[in-house]
Amino acid sequence: MKYIDEFRDPAKARKLVDEIHKLAATIQRDTPLQLMEFCGGHTHTLFKYGIEAMLPANIEMVHGPGCPVCVLPMARVDDCVAIAEQPGVIFTTFGDAMRVPGTRKSLLQAKADGCDVRMVYSPMDALALARKHPDREVVFFALGFETTMPSTALTLLQAHREGLKNFSLFCNHITTPATMRAILTDPDLRLDGFLAPGHVSMVIGAQPYDFVTRDYHKPLVITGFEPLDILQALWMLVKQIAEGRCEVENQYARIVPQAGNAAGLKAIAEVYETREHSEFRGLGNIGDAGIQIRAAYAAYDAEKKFHLQAAASAHDPEHLKCADVLRGVMKPWECPAFGKECNPQTPLGALMVSPEGSCAAYYAYGKLAKRSA
Repeated sequence: MKYIDEFRDPAKARKLVDEIHKLAATIQRDTPLQLMEFCGGHTHTLFKYGIEAMLPANIEMVHGPGCPVCVLPMARVDDCVAIAEQPGVIFTTFGDAMRVPGTRKSLLQAKADGCDVRMVYSPMDALALARKHPDREVVFFALGFETTMPSTALTLLQAHREGLKNFSLFCNHITTPATMRAILTDPDLRLDGFLAPGHVSMVIGAQPYDFVTRDYHKPLVITGFEPLDILQALWMLVKQIAEGRCEVENQYARIVPQAGNAAGLKAIAEVYETREHSEFRGLGNIGDAGIQIRAAYAAYDAEKKFHLQAAASAHDPEHLKCADVLRGVMKPWECPAFGKECNPQTPLGALMVSPEGSCAAYYAYGKLAKRSA
């Protein structure tokens, strides 16, 4: 990629839109195609560049989980706050997790109450704090799909090499394929195809998505985040459906190698293992989706270091429809709290907090009601 403008060319976009319309016109069915963009970065591109409004009437985009912040259960936020409230702790996190509501408070509220909660840009920033403050316990909130797993794994390995005893991870990483499987088994959701996240795929490659086509017979296209990436991926997806094919295709081949990133996958395998079951907001308990630190590195596991007990499951207030929006069975504007008491200034759910959440996207681009959606 030489220039970003190459992937925002209006003439090429119009050509792709025309081709999508031609293909869609050949598909005869009573209901629109339901195509899910799994990643919130894709959702924001769809709205920012008006792509959804360019699509034919028989294609409907279904917004997926968005990001790990969006599926973070309230009980895990409560655990974050409990760690941050411990004497002598510096709790570090990416900025998008600061305002996610817990049962009692968010991390930002904990900071306002006197806890030492700091926003960092990478786990290595947290490691630097551990070196600088050897008398303090520094905890990094390890959150993200496979995109961020290598960086946290490599940071832990660096801490181990240096013999730092005051650094640990509160591990809340999530695997993308297992989360996709949970979506595909949802009886309330009918999908015809997937747009898979390019940044995750840069790490894991294309092969882990084979089960989507093999077991569920849904076509899938890995794509990037620029407007032409999304449009080309949609064209590829609709072309598969029109031709009766069901394959995993890689639109983002300029970034995503077929076998993934060997060094990143090696670090992940050394440090992490899957949890037998993990709770996700809106998706319930999912087997082999959550990630934990292996016993060999237990000294760097904040759950063990701070003797965290499994917190009781807590749910969003009943009038909030976060779970249904997150699962793709409801649009944000259908939630009675959306844009009213739940807004970016006073978020009640993670989908409004996270910059990749679908509620945040709808609000940011003025999709506040059905007539403007």
